[in-house]
Amino acid sequence: MQLFNNMTLSGGPAYLKYLLFVFNLVFVITGIALLSIGAVVQGLYYQYYHFLDDKYLSAPALLIAIGAIILIVCFLGCCGAIKENHCMIISFSVVLAIIFIMELSGGIAGYVLRNDAADVLRRKLNETADHYVDKSDVTAMWDYLQTELQCCGVGNFTDWEHVFKNDSLPLSCCARLPGMTGIQNCTVESTTSHVYTVGCIQALGNFVRDHAAVIGGSGIGIAFIQVSYHK
Repeated sequence: MQLFNNMTLSGGPAYLKYLLFVFNLVFVITGIALLSIGAVVQGLYYQYYHFLDDKYLSAPALLIAIGAIILIVCFLGCCGAIKENHCMIISFSVVLAIIFIMELSGGIAGYVLRNDAADVLRRKLNETADHYVDKSDVTAMWDYLQTELQCCGVGNFTDWEHVFKNDSLPLSCCARLPGMTGIQNCTVESTTSHVYTVGCIQALGNFVRDHAAVIGGSGIGIAFIQVSYHK
């Protein structure tokens, strides 16, 4: 930023214009990276929206917004270089500083969410499990969760006893057995080889924490890459 404050493009050597184009290219790449990471994590989180607070969906949405803003700002920066407009360059530098702060905020939010995941998920899983029988959307979400992450119940498969009031289990709790086609019915009394023994609080918690770490690492990492390049 100081480079552009001390010298206008029109009064400085021609290489400054090309330097700004290269600088913009780096920011375009980081903008696309943030937008892509945010979109992928948002899509993955949305599959389990019943079990997540809105703040978990807003964190990747922030990365998407930052990525889109970076692309727009870089376009304006290129226009400023072409027109050799000193005012546009200064505005460009100020906006980049704001983007840096937003990236740090998104990164920090990712790590905060990562640490809060266990408590949030435990509450949401317990709330929704009670409605497994009477709400079709909750049923579908739990079946998807247990099938995809190969887990059963909140802490373990015995959690379903108070829901069904017997030894029944959702079909999605039943493990696929080698040499058998389809999924066989299972119950609380089944051997552990027939039932997923990992609780969904553990499986989904690991899933959320891993992707929250990606949000935190990408936000903070890219922010410092941009600063290092700028220096």
